[in-house]
Amino acid sequence: ILSGRGFAFRRKQKIERQYRKLLKKRRQVHSQQDDQFTDTYPEHLKHLYLAEEERLKKRRRTPEDSVSSEEKLNKAADGCGTYGYVCLMIISVLRTCTLFSRSAVTQEKFINKTSNQKAKEEYEKIKAERARKREEAEKRKQQREEAQRLYKKKKMEAYKILSKKTKKGQPNLNLQVEFLLQKIQQNT
Repeated sequence: ILSGRGFAFRRKQKIERQYRKLLKKRRQVHSQQDDQFTDTYPEHLKHLYLAEEERLKKRRRTPEDSVSSEEKLNKAADGCGTYGYVCLMIISVLRTCTLFSRSAVTQEKFINKTSNQKAKEEYEKIKAERARKREEAEKRKQQREEAQRLYKKKKMEAYKILSKKTKKGQPNLNLQVEFLLQKIQQNT
């Protein structure tokens, strides 16, 4: 043991470890409570949900309603005492309830599209694009098959003409020359 690192140093380290453990436990308890009462959104859609929430808050809040409800909620929070955290959660739930009740009363047509409507439109666009691509691919496939069929038909006719034999089994040169003559005339 180095000088100055005796039993007092070990006791000090032990107390520090216990303190860190205690802090860690407190953080875990608070984070669990926070997670329990807050909305969690998927990361890739979080901005859409938050924007929608802000838009709804702006739309449904009127000046006289918000002042009176805020005063009521603040009075309720002051009376809570030691259970402030729970009261704050109750207050937030009450706020959302009052927002929804006001929205039911003053339901007006949305001029701006909601994120859900935008997502549906985007999905429809993608769906239409895929259908268009599928139709184009089907058309190209049919054209290719038609071209192959015509090619095979011409090949078969040429084969029939060129493979004809005389009575003795020799190739019919007259038909072959006529075929070559037709081919030359078509090219010119």
